[in-house]
Amino acid sequence: MGTLKLNTTSGGSLSIQAADGASDNTVTLPAVSGANIITSADSGTITQGMIGSGVATTGPAFGAWEDNNQSLSSGAFTKLVFTTEEFDTNNNFADSRFTPTVAGYYQINGAFTTLGSTAIGAIIIYKNGVTHKYGVQTPLISNYIVSVVSSLVYLNGSTDYVELYAIQTSGTTQNTLANQNTQYFNGFLARAV
Repeated sequence: MGTLKLNTTSGGSLSIQAADGASDNTVTLPAVSGANIITSADSGTITQGMIGSGVATTGPAFGAWEDNNQSLSSGAFTKLVFTTEEFDTNNNFADSRFTPTVAGYYQINGAFTTLGSTAIGAIIIYKNGVTHKYGVQTPLISNYIVSVVSSLVYLNGSTDYVELYAIQTSGTTQNTLANQNTQYFNGFLARAV
């Protein structure tokens, strides 16, 4: 059996030596004050209070949807509207735009739906007013065409923002089929920097 020796910055050390024998043994560490995540008095479970602010588990998250059908002109990029918030943990979602106050990598998702087999459409994540990532259109399902997008997007936590735009090229104006299941926009901090 070996010995594990941990040196301290003040010159001392802590040695842990495995006992000779077939039974399990418990090591009790001395109490340590400060910014340790787990100390001898903890149960070994990391709680939310032990995690710093601005990390993924405490970062901004939002979810919104639209229940009023929106008119989409053929061939034009149109900002999608989301007026009903499901949640907005840090008040970073307003006017169908997400502007987080924590820098990091955000998982952004969205969808819109049109009725009819002639609409050819796409949904796009716009970052800072510019096309960032295109989504895909699903095949016709019961006369509905759904366009979805999902991407990891870096946002600087101060000026960067994201919105969703739609385009359809049917040759005529199409309306979205809006409700909480068919026209939505959500996202969350996946990793802080």
